[in-house]
Amino acid sequence: MAISLQCFLFLICISIFSSTMAATDPPLTLNYYKSTCPNVFDIVKKEMECHVLSDPRNAAFVLRLHFHDCFVQGCDGSILLDDTIELQGEKKASTNGLNSLKGFRIIDKIKNKLESECPGIVSCADILTIAARDAVILVGGPYWHVPVGRKDSKTASYDLAMENIPSANEGLLSIIAKFLYQGLSVTDMVALSGAHTIGMARCESFRARIYGDFEATSGKNPISDSYLSELRSVCPAIIGSGDNNVTAMDNVTPNLFDNSFYHTLLRGEGLLNSDQELYSSLFGIETKSLVQKYAADPVAFFNQFSDSMVKLGNITNSYSFVNGEVRKNCRFVNT
Repeated sequence: MAISLQCFLFLICISIFSSTMAATDPPLTLNYYKSTCPNVFDIVKKEMECHVLSDPRNAAFVLRLHFHDCFVQGCDGSILLDDTIELQGEKKASTNGLNSLKGFRIIDKIKNKLESECPGIVSCADILTIAARDAVILVGGPYWHVPVGRKDSKTASYDLAMENIPSANEGLLSIIAKFLYQGLSVTDMVALSGAHTIGMARCESFRARIYGDFEATSGKNPISDSYLSELRSVCPAIIGSGDNNVTAMDNVTPNLFDNSFYHTLLRGEGLLNSDQELYSSLFGIETKSLVQKYAADPVAFFNQFSDSMVKLGNITNSYSFVNGEVRKNCRFVNT
């Protein structure tokens, strides 16, 4: 009980700190580009339509990029920066999957279109935020308004990427702490985790889960046993063997944004330990209730996901807002 109390007090302190920091963030507006680049939303939408229609997995790639961007220095496009002699980027951090993040070329193409239409106006951070919204819509998810006006950071932080981004095998209390640090509630955390209803995971991320407590959470029945056997055929037990093999995080409707992810957790078949913890952790009284709610009510899930995505996108970098720039190339700071 003493450990639980310490964790609780620690989380409260973090929550207060993050709320104080969020209060100083600069405001974003829906009409920021109304006079300077009025077609920005249409251009992003058309490009995303092309990429998602050609491969639905691109929706998950872009959505994941946005999440990983916002959890490090706020939503400032720092995740898009390549390594240079002067700058160490975030792409090679192990929490970013050691170069497993994808979707960068999609953002590059959108940026090129916008530079032709209105050069030097639209930030890469805004492009990524808008594209993430459109990605969700294109695979059946909800709509939400995207406030814009972000600036691009001139820096990145490998260290913060290692510290701030939840890992696949992390425990529930640690994940909650990381979300609270960003000013996001437990409700936001459970709703945003629903993004795993689309996308794939690498063997390295789920090996410990399928050779660990998967059987205990799913129960021994023919269907779950068959699914586990399939997962183990994709991901061998030997570390380093098949690390880059992938499988869908939602094996029922992997290319459709719906609430199927939560049903997976109810069955105890969550692919990632960090996901199954939402339902199975002893500390997850609130998270378990939310998983049950979103599994039973897809409208409630969509509504909360939309609200939580706005909150995620509003995690701004005050320093970059004042000292940042609009990059000409999303991969490099302006010279």
